[in-house]
Amino acid sequence: MGSGRRPGRVARALASLAVPAVVLAGCQGGDGGGADRSPFTGERVADPSAPVLAVKVDNVPAARPPTGLERADIVYVEQVEAGLTRLVAVYSSDLPPSVGPVRSARESDLELLRQFGEPALAYSGAQSKLVPVLEDSPVHLLPPGEAPEAYSRDRERPAPHNMYLDPGAALEAAPDGVGGAGDIGFRFGAAPKGGRPDTGETVRFPNAAVSFTWSGGEDRWLVSMDGRAATTSGGDRLGAPTVVVQRVTIRDSRFGDRGGNITPYSETTGSGEATVLRGGRAYEARWSRPAAEDGTEFTTPQGDPVDFAEGPVWVVLAPAR
Repeated sequence: MGSGRRPGRVARALASLAVPAVVLAGCQGGDGGGADRSPFTGERVADPSAPVLAVKVDNVPAARPPTGLERADIVYVEQVEAGLTRLVAVYSSDLPPSVGPVRSARESDLELLRQFGEPALAYSGAQSKLVPVLEDSPVHLLPPGEAPEAYSRDRERPAPHNMYLDPGAALEAAPDGVGGAGDIGFRFGAAPKGGRPDTGETVRFPNAAVSFTWSGGEDRWLVSMDGRAATTSGGDRLGAPTVVVQRVTIRDSRFGDRGGNITPYSETTGSGEATVLRGGRAYEARWSRPAAEDGTEFTTPQGDPVDFAEGPVWVVLAPAR
């Protein structure tokens, strides 16, 4: 299968050949992007400050394969009830025609997304006691009730794993003021010195696992879920040039599901250990985010920035060791 990379980005890259060399030199690496580069991927894009849309995507076996993840700028993997995982897909530079299956929001999504300013959040449902918390947040909420034309059901898939979002229609239905992409702490450039050779990493949750295998031929880490290759609904393998295993405190939240399972809360402010995977090597790092409004910085043990490879980024909010 193909790499699943975004055709729109290829077109933009070809168009960029006409940009003078002096401009290109000024945009290379070591920063959060550049005048014409996405602060989320480091790639040259048409609008580096386009509105930010986060989508909650189901990730249990019955919900696979997902649709539209291959075109996300950033994909976060987070723990949810019963030790399973769910995904937060962040879009700005490239909107696919469809994303899903879309599922419910969690309290820790609000803290995670505050570093994006005032993004839009598309989700389907939330625990009733959580609804006031969502409504009090600065995140622009886009559940089906707020953007009915943006959602549809795939009748060939079982509910509740069959709701899909049209991202463009969702943003059209969003109120004014959805924040645009900005610096969230990611830096892009040459690989750091050191590191260790690494061709595969697995992060285990109580009842789920996500693995990354380096492919030199595709120059990216290929994703597997629960021991099986993760593909899109179009058959392409999911992957990214940079993967971050961000180790966070995962504690009980104030909320739970109908089955009596307590909803876990992943703390994404503070600091902790991280491992950055790029180029077939692993780099031990530290992450730091002093407040919810701040971006997340990744540095070496010596305090130098850990630059990412250009392209989509996967971030696993893994249990702290």
